[in-house]
Amino acid sequence: MMLREDAQAIYRAGEEAVACVLLEMDTRIHASERQVRELTMCIDAGEQRVRQLEEQVAKNSRNSSKPPSSDGLRKPRPKSLRQPGNRPTGGRPGHPGHTLRMVENPDHTKRHPVSRCTGCGHSLVDQAPDRIERRQVFDLPKPKLEVAEHQGEIKTCACGCVNRAAFPPGVAAPAQYGPRLKGAAVYLEDYQLPPFDRPAEIMRDIFACETFSGGTPADFSADCSLRLEPVDAIIRDPAAKSEVVGFDETGMRAIGSLHWLHTASTRRLTWYFAHKRRGREAMDAANIPPNFRGRAVHDFLNAYLEYDCDHAFCNGHLLRELIFLWEVQNQQWSAAMIGHLPAIKDAVDTARTAGQTALPEPDLDRFRRHYERIVEAGHAQNPLTEAPAAPKRRGRRKQTKARNLLDRFRNYPDSILAFMYDFSVPFDNNLSERDSRMMKLRRKISGTFRNFNALVDFCRIRGHVSTARKNGVNALDALRRVFLDDPFIPTVNTS
Repeated sequence: MMLREDAQAIYRAGEEAVACVLLEMDTRIHASERQVRELTMCIDAGEQRVRQLEEQVAKNSRNSSKPPSSDGLRKPRPKSLRQPGNRPTGGRPGHPGHTLRMVENPDHTKRHPVSRCTGCGHSLVDQAPDRIERRQVFDLPKPKLEVAEHQGEIKTCACGCVNRAAFPPGVAAPAQYGPRLKGAAVYLEDYQLPPFDRPAEIMRDIFACETFSGGTPADFSADCSLRLEPVDAIIRDPAAKSEVVGFDETGMRAIGSLHWLHTASTRRLTWYFAHKRRGREAMDAANIPPNFRGRAVHDFLNAYLEYDCDHAFCNGHLLRELIFLWEVQNQQWSAAMIGHLPAIKDAVDTARTAGQTALPEPDLDRFRRHYERIVEAGHAQNPLTEAPAAPKRRGRRKQTKARNLLDRFRNYPDSILAFMYDFSVPFDNNLSERDSRMMKLRRKISGTFRNFNALVDFCRIRGHVSTARKNGVNALDALRRVFLDDPFIPTVNTS
């Protein structure tokens, strides 16, 4: 009896020991599996981070929106998307060309006589020349300030009344600078964009303006901006009523912090607006997008899509993103789209040159069908993947760069191909980007604006000069006219 009980006890003890061993092994297996999953997730996250860093390093000004200044000394080799043509290089037959030519009425004429024969030494002083050989030298006159004195008569009548002659408008001080010199100073300060002290230095060296200091051109700029305040509204209003307007925004620094410069551009108008914000708040304050009912050309900033107007996306931005996907991620569909969009542009340019106002319907259908086939092929190459088990986050589900771009091509074909249906819509947003480029150069050269009003003055002057130049008015003459209270007023009402 005792032996049986001892055997049963031993059996139970063995079962308990085996159960403990199995439990411990199961616990270790689960811990190992959990550790493998965690390590796999770490490896996946590391590989994803490595890909992100490699893609970040691979980005440059040719395949992304990075500025050329960020390329450093190792700039990417230029690769034009334009197909080589059959035309020879150089000017076309019949092109007048531009070269220095002699004028009929020179400002000064200097006669060089022949007084003696170089062969026999005979005097030729009294002999009339057989002909005159003319050569002209184009040069600047010696820079010199002209001082115009205004003398106003003062007469006392027999009745005792003292009468003073009225001076011309703008002649208000005993000694002052004139409108042409003020215009030149503002031209240097806000148009040619030298560093702070350079405009005054140039004025002293060239025109002997010895009283000029670094702040003198800045004072002239503030005065010029004040005079242009009503003109600024005149530029904005027709821009808001135009059929096609390019919108862009770029960062500017003022008072040591980031501000945003918003641009509205047409072929004849340029309007700038400075604000602390980039998105909807700034656009509402600018008061163009909220009331705009034409077609807005932009680079797919979401804030623009919130406004009730037609949209056209900058295909220049899209092509750079496509180039990145093709060169870095080997996305086959992007190579097809890189060839398709410029092919449509070439067809539009050819039709416009031929005097047509629209592409034929068969061509429109053919281009649109091929566009849709490329997008379908892209989605096939980039299928949606199951999201890994992770805590749910608010907002849209994160996708790959290729998938995001494909969704844009799929959801907004009319905005991307707007240039194909309407010849007044440009292929890209280069017009407004060119208007923003020099503003960016100002930041690169001189850094921050010391106060917000200086940024506003700069925007107002640049907008006026850009508008004047787009309408064929000389920039220096436009600024001179501002100080004569006769500023250039654009009368155009076009896109």
